[in-house]
Amino acid sequence: MMHAASLTDEALTIELARLAGREREATAALIVHLAEFDARRLYEGAGFPSMFAYCRAILRLSEDAAYNRIKAARATRLYPEIVAMLADGTLNPTSVRLLAPHLTAENHAVLLAEAAGMGKEDVLRLLARWFPQPDVAASVRKVPSRGTDEPALALDPTPIPAALLASDSRASAASVGPSRPALVRPLAFERYEVRFTADAETRALLKEAQDLLGHALPTGDIATVFHRALKVLVADLKRRKFGVTARPRPARASNGTSDNVPAAVRREVSARDAGRCAFVSKKGHRCEETRFLEFHHVVPRAAGGEATPDNIQLRCRAHNGHEVDLFFGPGKRWTNDRARGRGSVTRSGTGAPPPPGG
Repeated sequence: MMHAASLTDEALTIELARLAGREREATAALIVHLAEFDARRLYEGAGFPSMFAYCRAILRLSEDAAYNRIKAARATRLYPEIVAMLADGTLNPTSVRLLAPHLTAENHAVLLAEAAGMGKEDVLRLLARWFPQPDVAASVRKVPSRGTDEPALALDPTPIPAALLASDSRASAASVGPSRPALVRPLAFERYEVRFTADAETRALLKEAQDLLGHALPTGDIATVFHRALKVLVADLKRRKFGVTARPRPARASNGTSDNVPAAVRREVSARDAGRCAFVSKKGHRCEETRFLEFHHVVPRAAGGEATPDNIQLRCRAHNGHEVDLFFGPGKRWTNDRARGRGSVTRSGTGAPPPPGG
């Protein structure tokens, strides 16, 4: 892995192509060889203006793969310890690409240690904490429409940071190609830039909300408007799904056979399970999913299980189905063929429709 510097130009080119074909198994080795190939500027002799162009044309790497690996390769020449972290999986090329512009002789050891084991979003938050950026100016502007005469609208159209665009200081920016900005990007501690494209109706609703809030919010600040709107939306969704309300009604008696989980039970279960799938593996790992949650009967209704807090737990869709397999045997979970484009809802091995609520 570390013998790249001893190879001839021809041998390095051959070895680099071989490593590119098995990138998953040899990411660290590939990046080391990229670094040496780049330092010798062998791409120029091969007829390419930049390392990025060579990786795309000869190594057939995608834009993102080439970009991340080139940035990581250049970082390893300055901070060789990155190679070991890539090899053991505590860092990946994307994380190194994000960290590289901020690494210095003074901070690299601490910053790399903090980033160890983090994914992309965690690294972005780490960098926002270390290197906070000012808030972006809220704005609304027209963007080119795709196939319609009605222009869409984009919020917070801040330019992509130069650090995300610059890949090769010795080549033109056009040879790198722009990277799409994240939909949600940390700027500083607990501060985020949020971008999205809205249709004309959403723009009209935003304008109407700003007008209605004119006395309370004279500036019409977009972030504040969305914050207030989302609080109302989330409260309504929690009320509908989990029965959460500021004035809960007294619990009504249940005969234990209803398909519906009473609101009082949903409130108690969602609070107890912290709005997250409560499935725990045999090795003690609890599922972290917070989307597609369902109310799971520990003892199924078909086996006499009642809709009580002791018998109801939150499960994500996958683990709700998994529990069905554990209780009834493999192949008995409900499958939604309609969601897969087959036009019907069936149970594996039967023609019966699924019961509501798992």
